[in-house]
Amino acid sequence: MSTEIEKLTQILKASNNIVFFGGAGVSTESNIPDFRSSTGLFNEKLNVTFTPEQLVSHSFYIRYPEEFFNFYKSKLIYPEAKPNSGHLALAKLEDIGKLKAIVTQNIDGLHQMAGNKHVFELHGSVHRNYCTKCHEFYDAKFVLEAKGAPICTKCGGSVKPDVVLYEEGLDDTVIRGAVDAISKADTLIIGGTSLVVYPAAGLINYFKGKNLVLINKSSTSADSKADLVINDSIGAVLSAAVDAL
Repeated sequence: MSTEIEKLTQILKASNNIVFFGGAGVSTESNIPDFRSSTGLFNEKLNVTFTPEQLVSHSFYIRYPEEFFNFYKSKLIYPEAKPNSGHLALAKLEDIGKLKAIVTQNIDGLHQMAGNKHVFELHGSVHRNYCTKCHEFYDAKFVLEAKGAPICTKCGGSVKPDVVLYEEGLDDTVIRGAVDAISKADTLIIGGTSLVVYPAAGLINYFKGKNLVLINKSSTSADSKADLVINDSIGAVLSAAVDAL
């Protein structure tokens, strides 16, 4: 076992109120790519080059619903994805009473699939979709099987994913819950995020606890503030540390 993982194990042993703050890197090991890694995408029908951020913006959803859902269904929903060793380690950490909450920027629902119950989804979830008129609920399967933009079978309204698009604000209730959890934590573990997407990245400023741990393959803007920085696979690091408890 490496010195870094030994140190992380000791931090986990001494902590009783851990919060995990995660980004896209948590799910890449489940074969869900970070869509920001793709460059501008050309749409022949519209004869325009769009960035991924533009394709998942509120204005694009309103203006080009068919094209929005073509991109959304092909690039943001991964129905075959399963929790990886990092997700499972976090679920185990919650089961033994040490992990109190997960704050995630991901929309894939893999933390819940792994068994975590206290999850704040800052950017929503692909598994929740609602009619914009009557608020009827639809799952991801309904959206995937719809031809083009999904339409409510109850009232004929547009069905929109419960996902925070660019130009949209985060849910106040989710934000308050995440801030409360982070502010009470004795240890904050940040994993798989470059901490460049705001306002989500700003939430770590509410942490006043003892141990700030960063697990990411590349450096982040918060490295200098951290008590422990591990540049390695999140799944391998978390599973090794949790198994050693």
